[in-house]
Amino acid sequence: MKKIIGLSVMTSGLLLAGAYKLPEQSVNSMALGAAYVAHTTQADTAYFNPANMAFMGDKQYMDGALTLIHLPENTYTLMPPYSGHSEDENILAPTIHYVAAPMGNFRWGVSMVVPGGLTKRWETPYQKLYAEEFTLKNVEINPVFSYKVNEKFAVGGGLRLVYSEGVVKSDGGDIAPLKRHMEGDTIEFGYNLAMTYRPTEDIALAVTYRSNIDLDEDGKANLWFGGIGKQYDAQVSVPLPAALNIAISKTWEKTFTLEFNYERTYWSTYEYLDFNYGQPLLNPILKEKFDDPIAKHWKDTDTFRIGATMVLNKITVMMGFAIDETPVPDKTIGFELPDSDAKIFTMGFRYQQTEALSWGIGFLYDSKEARSLTPGVADNEVLSHGGTFGGGGAYLTTIGMAYEF
Repeated sequence: MKKIIGLSVMTSGLLLAGAYKLPEQSVNSMALGAAYVAHTTQADTAYFNPANMAFMGDKQYMDGALTLIHLPENTYTLMPPYSGHSEDENILAPTIHYVAAPMGNFRWGVSMVVPGGLTKRWETPYQKLYAEEFTLKNVEINPVFSYKVNEKFAVGGGLRLVYSEGVVKSDGGDIAPLKRHMEGDTIEFGYNLAMTYRPTEDIALAVTYRSNIDLDEDGKANLWFGGIGKQYDAQVSVPLPAALNIAISKTWEKTFTLEFNYERTYWSTYEYLDFNYGQPLLNPILKEKFDDPIAKHWKDTDTFRIGATMVLNKITVMMGFAIDETPVPDKTIGFELPDSDAKIFTMGFRYQQTEALSWGIGFLYDSKEARSLTPGVADNEVLSHGGTFGGGGAYLTTIGMAYEF
């Protein structure tokens, strides 16, 4: 199957910021836990707040980084034989940012980022029936511009070009004679907007907005029942939700900066996961498992972030903390996305090697809360018995370099 997978995987993804978002896209943003919207200082400004490009120096700026994402296993605990655990996962995510020299009051930049994704695999029998593998690779190209209205106020925005590809597998094994295997990709578009107001030299107020992107996938799905398989044309649509960030930063003596960030993510656009096929699924069991709309009814979420930056001669030290909600209600939780509320802890540093070159490292720990389910609440046949999800979370390490010329 061709494009259908990217979406299916996405809906099941698990990284950060609840569900399948990954807001940290550079060394600075990783070290600050994405409390990096009002006070952005390097080429990654192009992604996090393009309006701030207007306040940068007259140089060109580049920033590149590589992030290693480690996803520990999730555990599900109930009575035998329903208990199980997912596999550990390791993912590499590269990012590149560039800001051009100003042209009067205008400026442009571009970013290549990985705004979300995952790989989640279960080999234990009852979990494998629903989510043997969900893998997503997701890349965004984001060309942006800024315009300096005056020395205190600037606006910006740009185009989001998202490419995704992935794999979805499920296998009933000895439990149920059902199996599916999907692969695909898609390209979709959206936009982002930003503005910054600096009432004084040491205070910045910023608002950014990323649009919702409906990933309208079409491709082919391979479905099996009792060892007999058939390929179908298939279509499905899932949102990448809109996100609003409101941030304020304050700097003391040009050496210490605190930033507070509030993020609202509009997950409530995700009501159903509904696959449509080019022809009816005549087998009633296949229709029930793979064709009937799956209720999601996710909720909008709030994330609160704080980041601190301290400049010490050639070394800049950063740290951050965030409280993050999950959009997934108990009723529609599944093995594809055993998400829960989280606390996020970050730290890192940047070293100014020369006047033009710096490098740094950022670390992030996403601590997921254990999630106990009340029997009779979840739609999933196994999870309706109750049980507890544990483990999960994420460890991220980002190494990067920045250059000015």
